[in-house]
Amino acid sequence: MTRWMLKRTNADINYIARRANITTTTAKILANRGIKNIVDINRFLNAEEKDLYSPILMKDMDKGTDIIKNSILHREKIVIYGDYDADGVTSTVIMYKALKKCGAEVGYHIPDRETEGYGLSKERLEILKEQGFHTVLTCDNGISALEEIKFAKELGLKVVVTDHHELPFTEDEKKNKKYIIPKADAIINPKQQDCTYPFKLLCGAGIAFKFAQALFSKMGIDEREAYDYIEIACIGTICDVVDLVDENRIIAKLGLNTLSNSKNRGINTLLETLEMKNKKITSHTVGFLIGPCINATGRLETAELSVNLLLTEDKNEAISLSRELVALNKKRQEMTVKCVDEIINNIENSDMKYDRVLVVYNENVHESIAGIVAGKIREKFNLPTIVITNGTEMPKGSGRSIEEYNLFEELIRCKDLFHKFGGHPMAAGLSIREENIPLLRKKLNENCNLTEEDIIPKLRLEKQVPLEEIDEKLVNEINRLEPFGKGNASPLLGEKNVLVNNIQLLGREIKNTLKFQVCSKNHKKVITGICFGKVEEFQQMLKDFYNISLDQALVDNTSIKLDLVYIPFINVFRDRKYLQMRVVDFRTSKY
Repeated sequence: MTRWMLKRTNADINYIARRANITTTTAKILANRGIKNIVDINRFLNAEEKDLYSPILMKDMDKGTDIIKNSILHREKIVIYGDYDADGVTSTVIMYKALKKCGAEVGYHIPDRETEGYGLSKERLEILKEQGFHTVLTCDNGISALEEIKFAKELGLKVVVTDHHELPFTEDEKKNKKYIIPKADAIINPKQQDCTYPFKLLCGAGIAFKFAQALFSKMGIDEREAYDYIEIACIGTICDVVDLVDENRIIAKLGLNTLSNSKNRGINTLLETLEMKNKKITSHTVGFLIGPCINATGRLETAELSVNLLLTEDKNEAISLSRELVALNKKRQEMTVKCVDEIINNIENSDMKYDRVLVVYNENVHESIAGIVAGKIREKFNLPTIVITNGTEMPKGSGRSIEEYNLFEELIRCKDLFHKFGGHPMAAGLSIREENIPLLRKKLNENCNLTEEDIIPKLRLEKQVPLEEIDEKLVNEINRLEPFGKGNASPLLGEKNVLVNNIQLLGREIKNTLKFQVCSKNHKKVITGICFGKVEEFQQMLKDFYNISLDQALVDNTSIKLDLVYIPFINVFRDRKYLQMRVVDFRTSKY
């Protein structure tokens, strides 16, 4: 059972609405996000370039760009060492384009997920040294590569780290943390304790974009030219699921505007292949269409396919690569569904169903989709989930968490069990010997402090809004709050005791969508409601509370009263606008 929770604020909503000339609903949504004064409201709604911070404010940005500048001027070979996910790919592309523009002799390396794994490896560093590279510039990795960077320095390589992941640390008996950083020539990561950069939540691509700005300034190139890469930074930002606030919001919003008229041949061709060309590009387009295609290459083939797509100027190559990306993603989707169904069945029919932290070892899961599968299992049970499968040398796994459980910190407390691991509070990757997997499950569950309240799925509503107040102005104001994502969720509104009738089922093959009419309390407004994926729930509710079948309700045009959680939107059909709502959840009304 999902719990509905109404967000509270002590802000003067009517005053904010008057000052900003917005509806009280929009004012409440902004106040719920901590945005209460007119300056912050304007900054949030407008999201302009001028509100980005100077990249030089970031610790070691000056030092790191100096090192790269000197390598360029001395014609020393630079290698960009990236990662195989969308953030790693996009940050690699940004760095490569920027360094090429500066005249650098530059190459890049994306590690193979299965044979090399995440981050720097000593074997690859040796190869790069033999190939004549003098400088290693990491993207989206490096902060936890203590031994590998030490080895690189012993080889005589210069190392500049750009990363955004959590810093590794040790704890004493009182759980006081001591952070450990590698001995690189420069470390650019705003999460460092002594970094005074105003915003700590940039992803790898966001940091690469800032690096390009600072480097251009030093190389005598107009810093504004770095904005050619903001659409690529936008893809990394949305796909890495960082909080879409502050600079992340600006990068995402400006990037989305640019994506609709992109000059990047690879992006345009991929949008055409996805049948999205000339359509509005939203955070959903990036997060659920573009991003999965980029990620699929690193999962099932090589992420260099995605890098090549974003770099190519050749039309035929772009078409070929785009088709390959879309086909790989389709294959990945089919593999994911099969694995998720198998694991859910195993959990429900084993003693794992009593665990607070799910640690699943399944050899049938392709290593590359372990993270996606973990995310799906987490959604199903609303529990922190780690899915482990066979690796080339030892089992590897990926974890996904819930807000109430800091997965990275809990794994640090089990670090003696791992060969290698890293990540965020909400996601992590690891490699572990098979005999240690039961020990990991046991230790995580013994140390887990999650309560029954913590694991109940929750919907956090912005405001109770009568249907009479829903109009085109409100929808347009809510749209100005985009892009939506982590840290800036799509606003959920609620209303009680709503009359619902004219119930229908939609779907070509599987009838999995509800459509019905909802009527305002003054009976002056009727709005169409659409609800996806909750037909079985609706059917059970009719049976339990109204003693009728869904078939009866469809035939008899049954009217019922429900409480609704919804998102209003405008549907345009044949040049006419229709006010509608997407119903996220429902329950029987008590009134």
